[in-house]
Amino acid sequence: MRNSQHLEQTAKQELKQRQRLSQQQMLQVRLIGMSITELEEKVKAELYDNPALETSEPADDGGGDVDPIGDGFDGLEAREDNNDDREEGYEQALEEIGMDEEMSIGLRSGRSQDEDYSEPVYGNVTSFHDSLKEQMGEENLSEAQRYAMEYLIGSLDNDGYLRKSLEDISDELAIYHNIDMSVGELEEVLHILQSFDPPGIGARSLQECLLIQIDRKSSDSLLRTLITKYFDEFIKKHWDKIRVSMGISEGTMEDLQREVRRLNPKPGAAMGEAVGRSLQQITPDFLIHTAEDGTITFTLNEADVPELKVSPDYLEVIDEYKKDKANLTRSEKESLAFYEDKVGKAQGFIDAIRQRRHTLYTTMKAIIEWQRPYFLDGDEADLKPMILKDIAEKTGLDISTISRVSNEKYARTNWGTFPLRHFFSDGYVTEDGEETSTRKVKLSLKELIDKEVKNKPLSDDALAAEMKKIGFPIARRTVAKYREQMGIPVARLRRK
Repeated sequence: MRNSQHLEQTAKQELKQRQRLSQQQMLQVRLIGMSITELEEKVKAELYDNPALETSEPADDGGGDVDPIGDGFDGLEAREDNNDDREEGYEQALEEIGMDEEMSIGLRSGRSQDEDYSEPVYGNVTSFHDSLKEQMGEENLSEAQRYAMEYLIGSLDNDGYLRKSLEDISDELAIYHNIDMSVGELEEVLHILQSFDPPGIGARSLQECLLIQIDRKSSDSLLRTLITKYFDEFIKKHWDKIRVSMGISEGTMEDLQREVRRLNPKPGAAMGEAVGRSLQQITPDFLIHTAEDGTITFTLNEADVPELKVSPDYLEVIDEYKKDKANLTRSEKESLAFYEDKVGKAQGFIDAIRQRRHTLYTTMKAIIEWQRPYFLDGDEADLKPMILKDIAEKTGLDISTISRVSNEKYARTNWGTFPLRHFFSDGYVTEDGEETSTRKVKLSLKELIDKEVKNKPLSDDALAAEMKKIGFPIARRTVAKYREQMGIPVARLRRK
């Protein structure tokens, strides 16, 4: 009888321990999936809800700084040495939850060249005006041109249009800023601005906005003719009248309509949606710096997340209770249980934050090592094929952990701010047996189209044959898919 009671009590204790462990694992999973801004809110809420959790002065361990890539993470790894059992259970919890649906679609583990794979295109995640100023920094402008450019950027409306006349801007610069710049000189600066992303920015009318995009995205003469000569009919959607006037078939007219729908009449507004999200939710989780000597370092952005500690007062109260634990009253025992529960949750939260930090460090370090050529020069053609499984194997973490780290996380580099998913890409094996990324394949495809004879554009079948000749044996439908993703129309619409 006594043995039976003992076994029952032991079973209950083990079950309770497993449940507590599971709760800790789930907390770690949730924190890893959070962006830095979400983590800030979570920490604030936890500090508010749990009086046993307090902020402390940052530890003098270098903060989030990471040694140059190639060196280890001895300090971080040492903190996790005693958590092998917890780590194993944590990985199991991740497997049970499964990968995020979005990541399982966007970052697939397969690499078949004929599989449908849509590589996401990401916009900038900085503010609307900051994005344009970043692009301005890449131009070789005089001091006067730079000032004028900033003035033009500040004059854009929410849709990205310049509604103010250049004559008025010229007068304002002269009167209020003592800058003498003619309308012709302003026109030159405006044309530079109109070369920035998103395409169509800085246009003075809808027609100009669409024409800028057509010139940037394709060499389609029919589409340009439509917007240039038949703009009034286009605005009124008189498609039959346009088709007859242009002397084209119904099929070609349908293709033109399809291409027109891909143009963005409000580039600033579309960017504004992304900016709205970025200002509220998107802060770079990683700050990556490439030095001139090729050294790559990165920092985990802690933003406003404070260092945390367990309240010394709560620990002191628990110690006092335990000194005379055998003689505690029922009320005192309940108080002790309350304090122990709060301290346990506080310590668990601190451990989960540390686990998150360690996992993010380990994952980002592996990504940079894998994509080192890209981080050295910022050329997307240098992005090597890399999928979730690759980083999972490199780090020893579960693939669903890598999925969560890579989802909704952003990295600021010398070349811009990108989601971590930007660095992942499926790959092809060339005829020479070399593996290359889909981005490089797309660049090669675009080069073929740019060099084609304009009055005899290549069909998708012909492009597939040419791609095979240069070592990229991709299918015709893959050519069509990549062509559409790059905004390049079908052959008959490229004919001049």
